Amino acid sequence: MYKIGVDVGGTNTDAVVLDQYDQVISAIKSPTTSDVQSGIFNSIKKVLDLSEVNVKDIAYVSLGTTHATNAIIRRKDLSKVAIVRICLPAGKGVLPMAGWDESLVQAIGGKSFLIHGGFEYDGRPLSDELLNYEECLEIFKEVREEGYDSIAVSSIFSPAKDLHEKEFARLAHEYLGEDFPVTLSSEIGSLGLLERENSAILNASVVAVAKKAANGLVEALEHLGITSKVFFAQNDGTLMSLEHAIKYPVLTIGSGPTNSTRGAAYLSNLKDCIVADIGGTSTDVGILVNGFPRQSALAVEVGGVLTNFRMPDLISIGLGGGSIVTVAGDDIKIGPDSVGYQIKEKAICFGGEILTATDIAVAAGVAEIDDPSCDPTRLNSLDPSLVTKAMDKIEKMVLEACEKIKTSPDPLPIVLVGGGSVIMPAESKSVELIKPEHFGCANALGAAIADASGEVDGLWPMEDKTREEIIQTAKALAIEKAISMGAKQDTTQIVDLEAVPLSYLPGNVLRVKAKAAGALQL
Repeated sequence: MYKIGVDVGGTNTDAVVLDQYDQVISAIKSPTTSDVQSGIFNSIKKVLDLSEVNVKDIAYVSLGTTHATNAIIRRKDLSKVAIVRICLPAGKGVLPMAGWDESLVQAIGGKSFLIHGGFEYDGRPLSDELLNYEECLEIFKEVREEGYDSIAVSSIFSPAKDLHEKEFARLAHEYLGEDFPVTLSSEIGSLGLLERENSAILNASVVAVAKKAANGLVEALEHLGITSKVFFAQNDGTLMSLEHAIKYPVLTIGSGPTNSTRGAAYLSNLKDCIVADIGGTSTDVGILVNGFPRQSALAVEVGGVLTNFRMPDLISIGLGGGSIVTVAGDDIKIGPDSVGYQIKEKAICFGGEILTATDIAVAAGVAEIDDPSCDPTRLNSLDPSLVTKAMDKIEKMVLEACEKIKTSPDPLPIVLVGGGSVIMPAESKSVELIKPEHFGCANALGAAIADASGEVDGLWPMEDKTREEIIQTAKALAIEKAISMGAKQDTTQIVDLEAVPLSYLPGNVLRVKAKAAGALQL
């Protein structure tokens, strides 16, 4: 039984084939294409040809993608979102998208609607047990007339009681059609209205991007005759079903760096290190603690927006192999704009006219690109002092990001992965740098070795139940969710548990966060 892991980046699409012992049989890297599908098809076909594995022996295919992340960061290909907050008469002090960058607000064309509803933490209604249907219908009419692509719905304390969010979604599907994308905040974020609402809005904005990536994968597999199960990698390094990924693509936003961190741990045999995943558009820096990516304890910023879904602790910078290098006097700017997957058409070393970070690395002798269309002599006209300064800046940008992620002054090795890591020198005077074998496909490898998981985050009153009974209930729900995501029942277990009494709420309330994970059911 073999596994295929695929990672679709802004520049390259990587693919690996692993055997049942998670050993790499073959690995390949192909340019990402604008239609996504052909890039995935090319990579999987090449890696299968290289491995000589029969497609009937493929147990499953898992996909990690940065499409949603790049769309948010670059403000491109985002859907037009109608934002609904079910909160009146409360919850109107801070309006939706408060503090957002104006460029992102404009990119999603977001308009906010506040309607009556929502609940207290203990399930008591804020205004009425039922939604105001007339308010909902007014929203649906405007959504249709103004051409909105999706809706993001958030309700006060919906992780504790999601009745109004689900009722709004049911009405929306009745009025706008079953296939109209409606994002429920209670199914993405945890407690904390604004961050959970932000997560829902971002999700609604990238639904079309995710659907395109998912359809590309499915069509590519059909053409190759692969009929095995398909999974998407998510933020915590585990897998979810294809259907769930299309509905909640925001849960894949951190999958690229998480997969690369897991892949880096596997390839380097290190349990404690810093991982710098350098792609074509961005560099994501994370940290491994005891073999697992450190999770963020705070609200995580995605494209400048605070969210509260589970994410790895990351620092992202706009530096990659395709990053555009611009010179203004003595100042050299690298990124955040990138030629992305068009690097083979636009970079100077490939015959283009745009100076990129890859050009600088090739000119400096740091990168050697095994591609017949790459000719280093095209870079002979570059000023050597410019090349030196730009290389120093590239190294400084990466090392500064690695230093920021640390919580201790103790030195840690830095594992460089991702196709774009060719722009970094193999050695540094100040830190230990490691480039393991198959470093360019660490993301795809991380996706291939991941488990399936399920998570619960809720509030439970302790009036008629003991603390232990509540914890056991939460554990059972998390295990049930993991199994529904595709985990084997006999291998699924609780991997993370938090139980915190909330003294600031009236009554005796316990907040429990439980996460379960298990090997995939093949």
